[in-house]
Formats: sequence, C-alpha cells, structure tokens
Amino acid sequence: MKALYTFLLVVFHLSFSSAQVMHVRDTILMGSRFRITVVDVSEDQAEKNTNLAIAEMVRIEELISDWKSTSQISQVNQDAGKQAVAVDQEVLELTQRAIQYSKITDGAFDISFAAMERIWKFDGSMDILPTEVEIQQAIRNVGFQNIQIDTMHQTLFLTKEGMKIGFGSIGKGYAADRARLLLKELGVLAGIVDASGDISSFGTQINGKPWRFGITNPFEIDDYAAIISLTNGSVTTSGDYQKFIFIGGTRYSHIINPKTGWPSAGLTGVTIVGPSAEVANAFSTSIMILGVKKGKALLKNYPEYSGLFITDKGKVIKTKKFEQKIKY
Repeated sequence: MKALYTFLLVVFHLSFSSAQVMHVRDTILMGSRFRITVVDVSEDQAEKNTNLAIAEMVRIEELISDWKSTSQISQVNQDAGKQAVAVDQEVLELTQRAIQYSKITDGAFDISFAAMERIWKFDGSMDILPTEVEIQQAIRNVGFQNIQIDTMHQTLFLTKEGMKIGFGSIGKGYAADRARLLLKELGVLAGIVDASGDISSFGTQINGKPWRFGITNPFEIDDYAAIISLTNGSVTTSGDYQKFIFIGGTRYSHIINPKTGWPSAGLTGVTIVGPSAEVANAFSTSIMILGVKKGKALLKNYPEYSGLFITDKGKVIKTKKFEQKIKY
C-alpha cells in the first residue's frame, strides 16, 4: 500500500508553441487517483492517446485486481489450497518478478502478505491490536515460497488454503510503466504517468526543461526533502505519512513486515528513483521494512536505482547516487 508524497513541480502551460500542447487528465484506477500528463502535437491527439493509456491500465487492473471478483488474481485467491488456476502469460511473468523481489529482499517484499489484511485494518475501523495468536495464525498463510508457478501449463497455485496474493504495491508501478511504454510507441513527445505516487516519466516539459518532482518531508511541512529532475525515469515513495492508526498512544504504520506480522518501524518514508516504477516500488516498500543499513546494501547491488530515506526521527538520508539526481 502506498500514499502520494511526490508532487510534480511544473507550470501547466496549455500551449507553449503552435506545435505542442500539454494535456492533463485525472482518473480513478485500482482504487486510487491516477494522473496522466502528455505533451503532444495537438489537443485532439493528446486526448486520444491519453484514452489509450488509460485503457491499457484498465486492462491490467482487470487482470490483477484482488478486489474485483472477476480478475484472474481473485480466482487464484479463491482457489487457494484447492487447485491451480490458468492465467495470462503477463500475470505469470509479473508473479515471477514479484517472487524474485522477495528473494533479493530476503522476504521483506512479499505479495502473499495480503493475508494480513484480515487482521490489520487501516480504514478507521480498528481500535484494538490483534493478539499475538491472531498474528501467528495469519503469518501461516504468508510466504512467497508457497506460490507455485507452472510455466508449462501457465498456472498459479497457492498451496495453502487461506493464502492471498495482492499486487497493490508493484501493480500500480507496473501499470505506470506499461502506459509510459505505450505512449512512447504512439509517438507522444513526452509525458508522466502518475499511478497514485508510482511515477513513470519520459521526455521533457514543453519548455525543454526536465520534469521536476518534489519529495514531501512530513517533518518540514513548508519544505521538500528533495527536488528531483527527470527526463526518462521513475520515482516512487512508500511511507506511513497518511495511512496509519493510533492505538494506545502508539502510531502503527500500514506497511506490514511479512515475517513478523507487525507494522514496519524506524522509517517514515522511502523514495526510490530509477528506470522502472515497478522495481522502484518493490524497493521502496521493502526498505521500509529492511531499514536504512540493509536498504543501502540492497541498492548497492542495483546501481541504476538510488534512494532517499526519512527516519521516524526526521533525519533525511540519501544514497550517493541519489545526491547526483536531485536539485534543491
């Protein structure tokens, strides 16, 4: 789960020259607000291409949504512990990548954590903590090792009844990446796909300057933790700024550690910059659980990605490569 902490910093000129226009559209997808910004040769062309990008993300939502009963992922969840379910190759490959993210983060990222949603509620309805017994019972249904992929028959099978997988994190990043790819293939000059904070961008603003994104610092309301300039890349932020619960005077994050069943602690926000919003989201989510030291060690293995971490004490920590990408 994510909230939006990254803001586009740009003056929205509808037309900078007779040859280019910038078109902005807000829509609701995957239960969240998405914003598509395109720079195109005309308003009509921009509108047409925006519609196609949205249609592509709707198509993905219909495949992987775990709250739409007709989706393939919902069917996989319904048949957990019972039988394998045939899925599209696209869904199979996304699941394979999710399992790989679990392996490289030592289980800090795990799409099967969705089973924990039964005991942790962040919709305002929860006023007492789950018992340790309830947590341990839920953890039994968490574990990417129990997701079986049959590439020959193109099926997914959750080996334990009560298991559940969900793509609420990397699903939005994947949709943003796919929409960006489509827009580029359609000949769109530049654009941004903001999938509720999972952002994929390409090209430049109409004035030729890079897209600029401000990273919110929850401890400094009137200032940004950093401002990032991008011409072809992605940025995602995971954190508990806006989604949390207070119980017994203690603040609990909505990001759950798949291994312990308890909310993450120590970090308030993690921003990752790199080529893919899907990968960046997997890293930002997992580093919220791994912490600063292990998070930095993880990113060292993937030099195309860099990070900014905000601790629960308000300290802002940047990796060396992140320093090269930002402007104050």
